[in-house]
Amino acid sequence: MITSHPFDDDKLKEECGVFGIINGESAAAMVALGLHALQHRGQEASGIVSFDGEQFHSHHALGHVGENFNSEPVINKLLGPAAIGHTRYSTTGEPSLRNVQPLFADFDFGGFAIGHNGNLTNAYTLRKRLVNLGCLFRSTSDTEVIIHLMALARSGSPVDRLIEALKQIEGAYSLVCLAANMLIGARDPYGVRPLVLGKLDNTWVLASETCALDIIGASFIRDIEPGEIVILDGKNVQSLHPFKNQPHKFCVFEYIYFARPDSSVEGRSVYEMRKAIGVELARESPVEADIVVPVPDSGVPSAIGYAQESGIPFDLGIIRNHYVGRTFIQPGDHIRHLGVKLKHNANRRFIEGKRVILIDDSIVRGTTSTKIVDMVRHAGAKEVHVRISSPPTKHSCFYGIDTPQADKLLAHAHTVDEMCKHIGADSLSFISLDGLYRAMGEAKRNTEVPQFCDACFSGDYPISLTDMTANEKQGQLSFLGRASD
Repeated sequence: MITSHPFDDDKLKEECGVFGIINGESAAAMVALGLHALQHRGQEASGIVSFDGEQFHSHHALGHVGENFNSEPVINKLLGPAAIGHTRYSTTGEPSLRNVQPLFADFDFGGFAIGHNGNLTNAYTLRKRLVNLGCLFRSTSDTEVIIHLMALARSGSPVDRLIEALKQIEGAYSLVCLAANMLIGARDPYGVRPLVLGKLDNTWVLASETCALDIIGASFIRDIEPGEIVILDGKNVQSLHPFKNQPHKFCVFEYIYFARPDSSVEGRSVYEMRKAIGVELARESPVEADIVVPVPDSGVPSAIGYAQESGIPFDLGIIRNHYVGRTFIQPGDHIRHLGVKLKHNANRRFIEGKRVILIDDSIVRGTTSTKIVDMVRHAGAKEVHVRISSPPTKHSCFYGIDTPQADKLLAHAHTVDEMCKHIGADSLSFISLDGLYRAMGEAKRNTEVPQFCDACFSGDYPISLTDMTANEKQGQLSFLGRASD
């Protein structure tokens, strides 16, 4: 029997976005704008740390960027031409100010702030060792491990200490760091999470996505390379490659869902990739129907591609309410059951009496898909055929995406036919792994050395899961090893 979890928002969550700037006027205000553009990457909390040439200043708060950085008193206290910011979605523990990034610490060389997108897969193991050495942790964030490793590093510059710390960690990370008169960016050797470099006049910018450059009018310069550390002093860009080269493993789910469609990552337009996925999906899983309907908003580009390839008309048969927050109170089971209508409502005039193809980006637990199929049927659809622009999500992610435990994923232990019956559709199909890779411009998936990280679909984890292995040996599954940022 397949069971559902009614209390969870049935979508995978990206964990955070990072943004940094140096040599800029009103640096903190520009960082706040950049974080606005990255709000989709983390909606629980946000923070900014700035440097005025002598002192560091900070503001951290729970809630959306617009709630936290919408007043002159807050922005005006964040003085200086350099600043970094972070918007967060946590995966473990309670929402708490002590976990809100950027984290800050005083070293013998001065202050140091760090913001992290990703997840360290040996953080729990390192944390236990550091605690035994006498380190005192103030947060439950895996990112704080980096700070303590820097503190224990041999004397050196902030960059030297950071490199020594990063050589001890495993997992995925894109970092923005701020030291005195220095902005630092770093990407893990596999390049799992995105980080880009931009410029606005004499101002240098680091950001998770190019859409955050666009909002401040900065030009895209290039992607930070896997395993690269860049040091920006306001005038020059210094590039270091201190780590052993590894196969490139960019997260393919960035193209499917996480990145904003108006961003370009790793040289590819996210919007074009999503349309291409829809084209491949139409080729692999055709069905006779009258209308192609996206589940908004993430299903729209793939639905356009599917409609163009199939020749079946595209229309907005579901309308999304953009004014519903994640924290809406849902009192009682009956109201909770109706909760999907807070976000989506069927556009009956365009659905009634028609054979409908619903395009969505993924099925996680299946709760949302079940309710949307039911809603479309109640709007009078004759048939409902569901097409998913990702392969079945069968495995947990440990590299920076909040994924339920594998046994909570609908596809983990159930066939596509069983899933189809569960969500109440007339048919259900997912894009194949090879089809996904074709949409990315590859001939097919290289089974020996996959071109992307696709572990959530394939179970092929490219980076060691040290904490996971240690916990399994102890006969327990602990999520302390998973990121809280």
